[in-house]
Amino acid sequence: MAAKTSPPVCKITDFGKFQYQKEKQARLQKTSQKKSGLKGIRIGLTTARHDLELKTKQAEKFLGKGYKVRIEIVLRGREKAFQQLARQKIEEFKSLLGSDVIIEQQISRQPRGFSMIIGK
Repeated sequence: MAAKTSPPVCKITDFGKFQYQKEKQARLQKTSQKKSGLKGIRIGLTTARHDLELKTKQAEKFLGKGYKVRIEIVLRGREKAFQQLARQKIEEFKSLLGSDVIIEQQISRQPRGFSMIIGK
């Protein structure tokens, strides 16, 4: 409606069509938003070096897409006694990633092991 004109002009529209266009515009805005997601990678205490290298490639792929990556090392049973080895394994994983990653959260103790969050 244009109230400043003389005489006032009003446009008659289909309300269903108007509502559909508003919903479509809202969906487009929602899809164009950047989502800061978190991806997880789990390693074990006995994970071999080659497997770590494969998982670092996966982590680099996630980082390239803009995700943050949580690296978890799960300790089961008797492995819980070897916490220092678990920390060394996460440090080894971090060194394989390279120096261009940003550590969002340092290595922290979790109920089932250790975790660390990295970003780019």
